[in-house]
Order: sequence, then C-alpha cells, then structure tokens
Amino acid sequence: MNRKEFLDYIGKGLFFSGSAMFLASCNSFLTEKPKALLSPDTFFNSDAAADAAVIGMYQTLHSGNIYGLAQSSVYAVSENGADTMGPDRTFGGVEFLQNYVLNEGTTNIRGIWLDLYNLIYNANLVLSKINDNKQMTKDGIDKSTGETLFLRSLAYFHLTNFWGDVPFYTDNLPLDQIQKLGRTDKGKIRTQIVQDLKKAYSLLPPSYSADQIGRATKWAAETLLTKTYLWMGNWQGARDSAVDIINNSPHQLLKNYADVFSPDNTGNAELIFQVVWAKDLLQQRFTDFFTPRIRDEPKNGSDRSALQADLDARNEGFTGYGLTIPLPDLVSKYPQNDLRRPSNVVTSYLGYDLKFQYMPKMWDLDQINSPRGNHGNNFIVFRLADVYLMAAEAENELNGPGNAYQYINAVRARAYNPVQPLSGMSQAQFRQAIYDERKWELAGEGYRRIDLVRWGILLDVVKNAQYRVYDPAANITPKNVMLPIPATEIDLNPELLKSDPTNNGYR
Repeated sequence: MNRKEFLDYIGKGLFFSGSAMFLASCNSFLTEKPKALLSPDTFFNSDAAADAAVIGMYQTLHSGNIYGLAQSSVYAVSENGADTMGPDRTFGGVEFLQNYVLNEGTTNIRGIWLDLYNLIYNANLVLSKINDNKQMTKDGIDKSTGETLFLRSLAYFHLTNFWGDVPFYTDNLPLDQIQKLGRTDKGKIRTQIVQDLKKAYSLLPPSYSADQIGRATKWAAETLLTKTYLWMGNWQGARDSAVDIINNSPHQLLKNYADVFSPDNTGNAELIFQVVWAKDLLQQRFTDFFTPRIRDEPKNGSDRSALQADLDARNEGFTGYGLTIPLPDLVSKYPQNDLRRPSNVVTSYLGYDLKFQYMPKMWDLDQINSPRGNHGNNFIVFRLADVYLMAAEAENELNGPGNAYQYINAVRARAYNPVQPLSGMSQAQFRQAIYDERKWELAGEGYRRIDLVRWGILLDVVKNAQYRVYDPAANITPKNVMLPIPATEIDLNPELLKSDPTNNGYR
C-alpha cells in the first residue's frame, strides 16, 4: 500500500464505531463484494484486509480529541496547564485546563476519554479476528498484531496518565459488559502495557519505506515502553530500552534543531513516530493554533499594512488563530544564547516587533503549500532527542550523573556554540537539569504538563510561573494532577465510582 493509499484509508475510509465496521471505497482493496465488508466476521479474510483494519485505527489519532487539535485533546492535556504554552486571549476550549476550572461536568475532556476507548475497543476487535486466522499468513498476523498492540498501548498510556485507575480490558467484550467495568489499578495496566509493547517490539519491522511514514516501528514501540517504565519508576528498564534505541535504531539527532520540524523534512532521521497529514488529501488545522493572525500584529498597529505587504511578497501569511503561544514564563526564562530559542520563541518577524510571542517550529506561514485549514504538517509524537533525555534521567536515578552526561550533552551539543556540556553536578542538580533541558528541547510538543505530573512538581511549578490571561496559580489544587472521569460516563456506569467514590477528588 503506497503513501496515497495509506493516507486515503486514514482520511476517508476505514474506521470502527461501536460494534460495526465501515469501509469507504478504495481502488486497491477488495471491491468485488463491498456489502460483505461491513461485517467484522467476514472482513478479516486476507493480510490486506487486516492491514486495512489496522490502518483504520490510525485514523483515530487524527481526531481533534487526540492529536488533531491543540485544544481539548490529548495534546492539550499533555502540554497546556503548565508553564510553557497558553492562549493569547480568553478561550473556552483551553480555559478548563489552563485556568484549572475543570470538574467532572467539563465536556471538553469526555471526547478524549471516548476516542481513546474507541481505539481500545477496535484494537481488541482486530486482535480477536486475526489471532490464529487461517486466511492470513504468519507475517501478516505478526505485523498487524504488533501495530495493534502499539496503538492499544498508546491509548492506555494516555488514559492512565490522565485519569490514573481506569477501566481495563483486553478481550473483545460486548458493549454491555464493557459498560459495567470498574476501574483497574494503573500499576496493573502499565504492567500489561509493558508486556504488550515487548511483544510489539518483537513483531514490528525496524523501519518502513518512505511512503509508509506514520506506521509504528519496533523503535516506536520501544520509545513508548521507555516512557511507561519512567511512569513506573523502573529506571533500569527505562535506561536499557532508551540506550537500545540510541545504539541500535537507524534514528539520529539532526545537527540543526530547526530542521527537525521542517514540513519539507517529514522523513528525517530524528523522527520515530508521527501522525501523518497531507494537503488536500488529509487536511489538518492543528498548525493554525500556533500561526499568528494578522489582526493581532504587529505591535505597532499602524505597520500592519506594511507587514502584510512584506508577507505577501514572500507568499506567507499570518492567517492562523494565533491562540497557542509561548507563555511569558517561557519567554523570560528560555536562555538567550540557546540556539534552539529562535525556533521556540520569536518576538519579531521581518523587522517588525510583535505584540505576542510565537513558536515558529509549530507554525507554518507558507500560503502556497500550507494554507489555513489545509496543512500537511505531520504531528511529531516521538523523536530521538526525547529518548536521549529519558536515558539521561533514568541513568541519573540509577547511578547518579556520571554516565548520564553523555546523553544530555548529546542533545545540548546543537544548542550552544561553543558547546556547553554539563559536568560536576550532584544527582539532585542533574535531576533539575533534566527538568530544564526537557523544557527547552521539547517546548510546545505535548510533553511539559505530563512531565510535571510524573515528576510530582506540577503544583509548585504552576504556582511560581508567569501567565498571560489566566491565573491558574490561584485555582490549582492537588486533585488537578488527575482529570475527573466525565459525569456522563459515571451516569452510564456507576461502577466507575466503586473503587473511588471521590472521582479523583472532584466530588
């Protein structure tokens, strides 16, 4: 299946909903009996059919509730509500988390819950249909199993990070049984995630051809495994898996930080897993949240026409929403001599001082190849610099900073000229250095808030940061490290309160 067919499946055709499977037409697929394709019992009759079902599951990652939008999504909960990114104005789509005014009735978070469980439901269905399937080859079963286990693990990874103990099942259960499940201890779920990802690692290929970007490799599975180990406090496992990726995968750190995020460089060696988009075929609006809007800029409003003319001359435009931008805290603290700063914080453009600060690595001003609402920019989920920093963190927790310097300094090597390697630190000092380095290196990429939760320092950081339009420091409380299970889900399934009648402290 080539890249166009892959994107066409994701963007137009195959997805699961409830217990039914729906398939839109695709020239390269089994078109002779389209009605038969609507039944899961008759669908999985070849490697190609199973592969189409797996590709259909990738479509869920494009949902606005997961990676498709910068608000009310997995991305938003992982990044917003910390000290790096925030809105330039009051906006209901992000206020619930940015200002910590969420409760179990907040509708924004229910879509995240539903889409992650939709992915799990479909993964369990696929696994049940391909297990020992006599109409498939062993290679076909192995590959589809590996990808499905990765996708299911990714869903449970986010669910446990956001909600802690959640309903957990791995069989193809009927809906009436699913709707009666209580919450399972997050430790048990993460133990199963580890087992599934180890199996996925053994089954998945180490790489794909360029036209298959967006599919999970064994290195994507091991990156998620490393992250899971960190949440479990399994420093040995995290260090070993991260080092395996660094030493044995084909991925490499790019010499130029900005090149990692170039829309023209989507297949670069640093990227481990990304959600693929394509202009005109599979459009995305995520980029618009980071791209400035001309009505706000420049700082001197009388220069707006001149700025617009200069942008037009370059086939560029401030045509986005300009909504998700660096917080004053990030702008003031990001090291001025860090070569990554121009990609993460810009205060002027084309000689014009800007009213707001923006993050250029996340924007796209190209009006020819990337117009508003029709972007082809991929969403980067995992990249190698993150793995290096996880290796450094795990090694420091195991043995102190001695052998950890090599990993953090590899990331810092492209950040300073001349280079500024770290040395001579205590374990506690190196731990703080990791906190900072991840903030600078991964700013705006969907890591910061969830990192602060994992480290147990979210409240302290929020209470001591600078904000723009909200005052989360006045509202955040210890319960806010977790999300509440949506009230609608509790109404449908009272078993969700059985193990925790407080709903993570929200009642």
